[in-house]
Amino acid sequence: MSDPVLIKTLDFFVEAPALLTAARQRSPAFLLDSSLMHPQKGRYSFVGFDPFFVYRSKGKDPFPELRSRFLKFRRESKRSAVPFCGGIVGYVAYDVGFSLEKIRLRSADDLKLPDCHFGFYDSVVIVDQLRRKVYLAASGLPEKAPLAQRRRAQDRLQKMARWVREARDFSVFPQGPGPGRGPAPQRGLSWQSNFTPQTFQSAVRKAKEYIRRGDIYQVNLAQRFDMEMEKAGGRTDPIEIYFALRALSPSCFSGYLDCGDFQLISSSPERFLKLQGGIVETSPMKGTRPRGRSQTLDRRLREELRKSPKEKAELLMITDLERNDLGRVCDFGSIGVRSMRSVESYKTVYQATSTVQGRLRADKDGFDLLSACFPGGSVTGCPKIRAMEVIEELEPVRRGPYTGAFGYMDFGGDMDFNVLIRTLVLKGRKVYFHVGSGIVADSSPAAEYAETLIKARAMQQSLRSGR
Repeated sequence: MSDPVLIKTLDFFVEAPALLTAARQRSPAFLLDSSLMHPQKGRYSFVGFDPFFVYRSKGKDPFPELRSRFLKFRRESKRSAVPFCGGIVGYVAYDVGFSLEKIRLRSADDLKLPDCHFGFYDSVVIVDQLRRKVYLAASGLPEKAPLAQRRRAQDRLQKMARWVREARDFSVFPQGPGPGRGPAPQRGLSWQSNFTPQTFQSAVRKAKEYIRRGDIYQVNLAQRFDMEMEKAGGRTDPIEIYFALRALSPSCFSGYLDCGDFQLISSSPERFLKLQGGIVETSPMKGTRPRGRSQTLDRRLREELRKSPKEKAELLMITDLERNDLGRVCDFGSIGVRSMRSVESYKTVYQATSTVQGRLRADKDGFDLLSACFPGGSVTGCPKIRAMEVIEELEPVRRGPYTGAFGYMDFGGDMDFNVLIRTLVLKGRKVYFHVGSGIVADSSPAAEYAETLIKARAMQQSLRSGR
């Protein structure tokens, strides 16, 4: 297919959140947002709306059908001044792993969300936060004829340029608290969980029994919270909720996705899979400490994470799992650990991360890569398939998007996806989110339950903190 992608550089700058605010009138819209600016991982944000096609699936492996749709618009990848000039944007739910690995379903699917949702976007607004530049890109798809493609691309560029100028008038987003200084929790808010303290600790004991028997070495157990949005500190607007989470917990892989009948809001710090020029990268996270209220405490918590034998062992185990998954689709001998146990600093937490790279085999593509590695090992346990079976036995409801993947694949085949943690789902009058804990042989059921409550309070805070 010819490549008529047109790119225009604007002579003014607009923040990505203002673009999202303006895009609410042109739903369904998305924002892939590097709210924590980083020269390599978080330089760009992307905004788009009005996809020319939307793909959804439920209860099956979506990748063959999604690939078939995608290949109708695939073009040869060419170097560009900016990444992602158009393609598919959406999420793959954790539950797709059941279809990929033929795992028997046991939990309740009470939300009945799609397992896979992707919009096909022919035009994108790109915000370069490092150089404070705004670019517009338009491909002219889904037109087939080169002349028709170019005319559509030119028309889209003109309309987007006018729209972005108008977006400068939209208000900016609220600022959040500094590290360790969040607002005090409001009392009396009726959050509901799918576990009681007793049933969660019983699930931890059952998981430890599977570890003792040798079925698994580690498993991630999660509980889900939900609440009516009207009770969440008065905040009910999905975009305003996104801004609050963004301010409280900025990340290189934040995002907002309007799926029509529900919205996905994420501030994930974890990259699942990046594919660029045939090079694959994954960055699993294992090990978390909160930021301290004083510099002394902050340094002590960071050092505690760095030296923790438990977190070291868990991250090493998950890194090996990711290496094995990449080995299914990468060239032999190309896979290596670029960094092991880097402690990364975020506004509210420290995270321990490793980075693994490989070269994708010439006969494989991004859909093969997603299928081979999905879901990420950091959110299941080890060995992956048996850990997923244990999760499905012990967790009462489906995870849905939580611990799935959210991101993009451009029409040249390159892609970048996060792991959907620190994620809210807004559906109807309710907001839902999961929090998880890694269970190992010496885990304390009471301590693991307490850890999920600490994580839950951080998520709840995003719905309570005011402007």
